[in-house]
Amino acid sequence: MRVKTLNYLLLFVAILFTPWVTTAANDATAQYTPDVTFTLRTAIADGRLVYIGQGGEIDGKVNPTLNVKSGAMVQINLINGDGALHDIVAPDFNNAKSDQVSGQGSSTVLAFRADKDGEFAYWCSVPGHRPAGMEGLIVVGEGRVAPDIDAEDLTLSPMDLPDPIGDRGPTTLEYTLETMEKVGKLDNGSSYKFWTFGGTVPGPFLRVREGDTVTINLKNPESSTMIHSVDFHAVTGPGGGAAVTQAAPGQTESFTFKALQPGLYVYHCATPMVAHHITNGMYGMILVEPEGGLDPVDKEFYVMQGELYTTEDFGTRGELSFSIDKLLDEDFEYMIFNGSVNSLKSIHNMTAQVGETVRIFFGVGGPNATSSFHVIGEIFDRVYHEGALTDPPLHNVQTTTVAPGGSTMVEFQVDYPGRYILVDHALSRAERGLAGFLTVEGEADSSVFDAHGKDIGDH
Repeated sequence: MRVKTLNYLLLFVAILFTPWVTTAANDATAQYTPDVTFTLRTAIADGRLVYIGQGGEIDGKVNPTLNVKSGAMVQINLINGDGALHDIVAPDFNNAKSDQVSGQGSSTVLAFRADKDGEFAYWCSVPGHRPAGMEGLIVVGEGRVAPDIDAEDLTLSPMDLPDPIGDRGPTTLEYTLETMEKVGKLDNGSSYKFWTFGGTVPGPFLRVREGDTVTINLKNPESSTMIHSVDFHAVTGPGGGAAVTQAAPGQTESFTFKALQPGLYVYHCATPMVAHHITNGMYGMILVEPEGGLDPVDKEFYVMQGELYTTEDFGTRGELSFSIDKLLDEDFEYMIFNGSVNSLKSIHNMTAQVGETVRIFFGVGGPNATSSFHVIGEIFDRVYHEGALTDPPLHNVQTTTVAPGGSTMVEFQVDYPGRYILVDHALSRAERGLAGFLTVEGEADSSVFDAHGKDIGDH
């Protein structure tokens, strides 16, 4: 209550004593009376750095959208609510920016004239703060619908996987994979033209048994612009099947293989340029269960990591395009789990109950970056390194390395409620979109973790 009172006192003082404000960001000599004033407070919420609206229609809203009239003089009061170094910038309006402030309760002002209609971003320019969550929208006039607002969600739910095989004998199976080239959501306000197996990134999780005879049909519709194929790392045969599935638009190619060795394997398109097809989303996994099946667990999840090489910088709005130069330089702009920045953060909710056992089938589509897979706040009870299911697992592992085109299977019991963050422990990649959430619900046990009375919320 005391902090909130202080915030409003600071706002009252700003309004009372600065009816005319000078802004050096736009014109060192310009004075103005604001037509509209907003107040934002910096904070940490839902594990992110954010702005929170104060007063009026934006009160309590995280990274609120600020709606203003065309030509209005806009003032944004920024109150530091968490003590760290912050500012606020709106570069689309003559590079408008505030001073940087630190210390809880300190404040600054951003002012600019809304001299053009549309949707424009505001954010914190302190390195790392924008990708950590400090970004919102300024809508001037009627605004402009983001060009990808109707882009399809192509992300694959980590819960979308077949039931375990169990203790059955070998059989004959047939799968049809249809390639689809579709524009899908990448991030808030951006989209990308993905190439997919089955219309999702990653492609479907296939589940067979050691000894099964499996037929794969690869269908490439006439609407495609590219030849596509599929290489299964679980296949013993030329190109893992890629040599006989180079399907032109309008064609279907097939092959049959015997699942000789159990394991968790990646599959991907293998049409030149192979890395181009993979980065665009053409990867998935196939599980070959050993005789007798896997031990039962309470929850199973399917997660794959990939990277995108866009011509445009990370955070650019609109439909983004592929950069061959960045691909060859291995200079990615985005790192993603299951097809988008938000796939495992807000689109699909991975949940478990305290006491349940969790299994994650994790793979790296790539095409280039090795992952250091880690779940913040958890320890893997068992790690089946490199997807080897018949070797004894490693125990009590904090982080496991997974190569491009590789996989792992991890298992752990969840013992305490809260939100656990899936990351690549090359943690700069979290600022490029690579994070996901596992929410554990249930009763807290202070013998496992004691917060000493602190409210840990969603951290």
